[in-house]
This record gives sequence, C-alpha cells and structure tokens, in this order.
Amino acid sequence: MVTLLGIIRIRGYAGTPWYIQDTLKLLRLPRRFNAMIYEDTPSIRGMLKVAEPYVTWGELNEESLKLLLTRLETKIGHKRITDEILKTQLKIDGYDSFVKKIMTGELKLHKLDDYFKLPIRLHPPSGGFKGKINRPFNVKGEFGYRGEKINELIKRMV
Repeated sequence: MVTLLGIIRIRGYAGTPWYIQDTLKLLRLPRRFNAMIYEDTPSIRGMLKVAEPYVTWGELNEESLKLLLTRLETKIGHKRITDEILKTQLKIDGYDSFVKKIMTGELKLHKLDDYFKLPIRLHPPSGGFKGKINRPFNVKGEFGYRGEKINELIKRMV
C-alpha cells in the first residue's frame, strides 16, 4: 500500500506571494476548496512546506478516498463517474477496483486528466471551519498538516 495524501486548498489568491502561487499551480490547486490526491514523496512534501499557509493535508483512508472520487467528473459531458464509464475509458471492472488501484499506487489520479476534470471540486465544510484559516492546525487553526483528521474534514466537504 502506498501512503496517499489528500491536499485541500483553503485560502484564496488575494495577497498570495508569487512563489506560493507557482507552487499551488504545480500542485494543481488553483482555487479555494479544490482537492488533489498525491503519493507521499519528498518532492510533494517540499511543495507542501512552501504552500503551507494556503493548504491543509493529511493521510487518506479508503473511505475518504471513495468519497473524494465520487466528486470526480468526466471531461466529456461533465458526468459523475460510473462503472460503465470506468469500463469503457479505463478498462477497469468497477468503482471498487478503481479505488483499490489508486490505493495500491497502480493508478495515479493526477495522471488521469485525459479522462477526468481535475482538481476535485469540494463544497465549503458544513458547519464551517472550527478555527481560523490563517492559523496553523496545531494551534487551533486550519492550515497545515492534520494527519488522519483530514478524513473528518473531507466528510464535511463532500
């Protein structure tokens, strides 16, 4: 199993320094409440360190990955993914095997932009953020590394 990071942009672009804007473009997080899924690599960790005041991230579990993938839309027709779409375009048996392949690292979501609209668009969290978005998570804020608690935030945003 590969460790997957769920990364969510929580702040807008106003007043953002150029180098953070560039890093957020590389992470494919152009707007607030956009999410992406990446493997945990040193290069991704370095980009997260640069863009830390604008994103929150943590390790995904399988349930949260399934929730995030339900928000995926196809490029053609802007439809939600179904078993039929997965069989015709990606030659995958069904939704569960699609999730398994992403969890094991056989498929990388960021390389499937020929088929899906990326990044994943989310809603603002129901009930709002619990802390200030311009304060780190470990100091009762929202941005930065939050570990397993990212799964709770994803449930509130899907």
